[in-house]
Amino acid sequence: MEKPSQTPEGVGEQSPRALTRARRRQAVARFWRQYRTHRAGLVGLAVLAVIALLALTAPLLVGADSQSVTNAPGGPLEEPSGEFPLGTDQFGRSLLALMLWGTRVSLTVGLLAAFLSVAIGTLIGITAGHFKGWYATVIMRVTDWFLVMPTLVLAIALATVLSRSIWTTILAIGVTTWPTTARLVRAQTLSVESRPYIERSRALGGGHGHIMSRHVLPNVMPLVLAQTTLVISTAILTEATLAFLGLSDPTIVSWGGLLQDAREAGAVSSGNWWYLAPPGLAIAVVALAFTLCGRTIESVLNPKLGVSR
Repeated sequence: MEKPSQTPEGVGEQSPRALTRARRRQAVARFWRQYRTHRAGLVGLAVLAVIALLALTAPLLVGADSQSVTNAPGGPLEEPSGEFPLGTDQFGRSLLALMLWGTRVSLTVGLLAAFLSVAIGTLIGITAGHFKGWYATVIMRVTDWFLVMPTLVLAIALATVLSRSIWTTILAIGVTTWPTTARLVRAQTLSVESRPYIERSRALGGGHGHIMSRHVLPNVMPLVLAQTTLVISTAILTEATLAFLGLSDPTIVSWGGLLQDAREAGAVSSGNWWYLAPPGLAIAVVALAFTLCGRTIESVLNPKLGVSR
């Protein structure tokens, strides 16, 4: 008699949800295998990991009292030394401590503003690509208007009208930087909607919400993820610009705010390079790191781009 074939335990008994989770884990593992072959992406990811760690541990490393103007530990505009590795500001506060605190604000504003911008752009892009007709015409003309208008000018206008706070900065950046995402997502949505399974879904009774959430959104998410990393760097640069122009909350320490303080203190004319260089370099490094990660994600998700490793 033939022995019954033994089936590995659990094979053929998995639920659809378990199979979906397994496929997602395989997709993530495949993505990471391809991502780590790009040296530039790994460098950017390592830089962001270090900066994020410094931002999270800032209260433990320097303490909240390092922002105090009345209890500053040093003299005004002291050069870098063993006690103050990056020197002091015009009030005698350690610039190293202020830089660590500024990391928290700059990253928070960049991440939240980018999330708001990408969320608005994704919603507009998907709906414009799905419904078409007069709705798509009107919404894309509005998008074109935002694209023509300088983003920084619109952000400055909003930051001037509204009260000066971190949330105003996030709102000003988020509602002025979404058009590029909207156009990219709309183009991808039109491509997805032309596929045969969308017609089958409609024939089987799938409504607008079902098609957009179950079919279109999963297919545009890789593009949205790559776009998010690029928008974050733009948001950080815009936040620094608004703070440098004095349009952010003056009570919050940020890298752009430090540049504004240095300008007011006459650091440029006085040659106090240690007051200007650290925040400027930090902004450039973080923006570059997010850009490297974004370019690498684009290359992994769309190998036709041919981004170098």
